[in-house]
Amino acid sequence: MVYVEDAPSFYGRIEKIEPDAKAGWYQVTFLFLGIPARTVVWILREEYIDGEPFTMGGTPLRIELVPPFREETKKEEGPEKPQRTSSEPTSKGPKVIPLKPKR
Repeated sequence: MVYVEDAPSFYGRIEKIEPDAKAGWYQVTFLFLGIPARTVVWILREEYIDGEPFTMGGTPLRIELVPPFREETKKEEGPEKPQRTSSEPTSKGPKVIPLKPKR
Protein backbone atom coordinates (compact mmCIF):
# COMPACT_ATOMS: atom_id res chain seq x y z
CA MET A 1 0.00 0.00 0.00
CA VAL A 2 1.35 3.43 -0.88
CA TYR A 3 0.37 6.31 1.36
CA VAL A 4 0.41 9.79 -0.16
CA GLU A 5 0.42 12.60 2.42
CA ASP A 6 -0.44 10.01 5.15
CA ALA A 7 -3.56 8.74 3.34
CA PRO A 8 -3.80 5.33 1.65
CA SER A 9 -3.77 6.08 -2.06
CA PHE A 10 -3.01 2.99 -4.15
CA TYR A 11 -1.55 -0.47 -3.85
CA GLY A 12 0.29 -3.08 -5.82
CA ARG A 13 3.12 -5.51 -5.48
CA ILE A 14 6.88 -5.36 -5.78
CA GLU A 15 7.94 -7.32 -8.85
CA LYS A 16 11.71 -7.06 -8.34
CA ILE A 17 14.40 -5.18 -6.45
CA GLU A 18 17.79 -4.60 -8.07
CA PRO A 19 20.80 -2.59 -6.89
CA ASP A 20 21.05 0.88 -8.41
CA ALA A 21 24.32 2.36 -9.73
CA LYS A 22 24.26 4.68 -6.69
CA ALA A 23 25.48 2.79 -3.59
CA GLY A 24 22.78 2.10 -0.98
CA TRP A 25 19.91 2.66 -3.43
CA TYR A 26 17.72 0.13 -5.23
CA GLN A 27 15.61 0.08 -8.38
CA VAL A 28 12.24 -1.21 -7.20
CA THR A 29 9.82 -2.37 -9.90
CA PHE A 30 6.19 -2.09 -8.79
CA LEU A 31 3.06 -3.42 -10.42
CA PHE A 32 0.43 -0.92 -9.25
CA LEU A 33 -2.98 -2.57 -9.29
CA GLY A 34 -5.63 -0.25 -10.61
CA ILE A 35 -7.45 0.37 -13.84
CA PRO A 36 -5.33 0.19 -15.82
CA ALA A 37 -2.55 -1.67 -13.97
CA ARG A 38 0.84 0.01 -14.38
CA THR A 39 4.45 -1.01 -13.94
CA VAL A 40 6.79 1.66 -12.58
CA VAL A 41 10.34 1.74 -11.28
CA TRP A 42 11.21 3.83 -8.23
CA ILE A 43 14.77 4.28 -6.97
CA LEU A 44 14.61 3.89 -3.19
CA ARG A 45 16.81 3.27 -0.18
CA GLU A 46 16.24 0.07 1.81
CA GLU A 47 14.62 1.90 4.74
CA TYR A 48 12.01 3.39 2.36
CA ILE A 49 11.18 -0.10 1.09
CA ASP A 50 10.82 -1.17 4.74
CA GLY A 51 8.25 1.57 5.49
CA GLU A 52 10.17 4.70 6.45
CA PRO A 53 8.53 7.89 5.10
CA PHE A 54 10.18 9.68 2.16
CA THR A 55 9.32 12.37 -0.35
CA MET A 56 9.13 12.50 -4.16
CA GLY A 57 8.91 15.91 -5.70
CA GLY A 58 8.09 17.30 -2.25
CA THR A 59 5.15 14.92 -1.75
CA PRO A 60 5.33 12.76 1.41
CA LEU A 61 5.06 9.02 0.66
CA ARG A 62 5.24 5.82 2.64
CA ILE A 63 5.09 2.14 1.59
CA GLU A 64 3.34 -0.30 3.92
CA LEU A 65 3.11 -4.08 3.66
CA VAL A 66 -0.45 -5.36 3.20
CA PRO A 67 -0.79 -8.79 4.80
CA PRO A 68 -2.04 -11.52 2.46
CA PHE A 69 -5.76 -12.25 2.49
CA ARG A 70 -6.61 -15.41 4.36
CA GLU A 71 -10.17 -16.64 4.10
CA GLU A 72 -11.49 -17.68 7.49
CA THR A 73 -13.22 -21.02 7.59
CA LYS A 74 -16.02 -21.71 10.05
CA LYS A 75 -15.77 -24.86 12.09
CA GLU A 76 -19.06 -26.70 11.87
CA GLU A 77 -20.34 -28.61 14.84
CA GLY A 78 -21.56 -32.17 14.36
CA PRO A 79 -20.93 -34.64 11.55
CA GLU A 80 -19.28 -33.46 8.38
CA LYS A 81 -21.64 -32.82 5.46
CA PRO A 82 -21.00 -34.94 2.33
CA GLN A 83 -19.65 -33.03 -0.65
CA ARG A 84 -22.19 -32.46 -3.44
CA THR A 85 -21.11 -32.90 -7.04
CA SER A 86 -21.97 -30.20 -9.57
CA SER A 87 -24.36 -32.56 -11.41
CA GLU A 88 -26.54 -33.15 -8.34
CA PRO A 89 -29.57 -30.85 -8.10
CA THR A 90 -30.02 -28.73 -5.03
CA SER A 91 -33.27 -27.66 -3.43
CA LYS A 92 -31.69 -24.55 -1.90
CA GLY A 93 -30.54 -21.45 -3.71
CA PRO A 94 -30.84 -20.34 -7.31
CA LYS A 95 -30.57 -22.70 -10.26
CA VAL A 96 -27.27 -22.45 -12.16
CA ILE A 97 -27.75 -22.20 -15.91
CA PRO A 98 -24.61 -22.65 -18.03
CA LEU A 99 -24.02 -19.99 -20.67
CA LYS A 100 -24.11 -21.41 -24.17
CA PRO A 101 -23.59 -19.34 -27.32
CA LYS A 102 -26.69 -18.97 -29.55
CA ARG A 103 -26.35 -20.43 -33.02
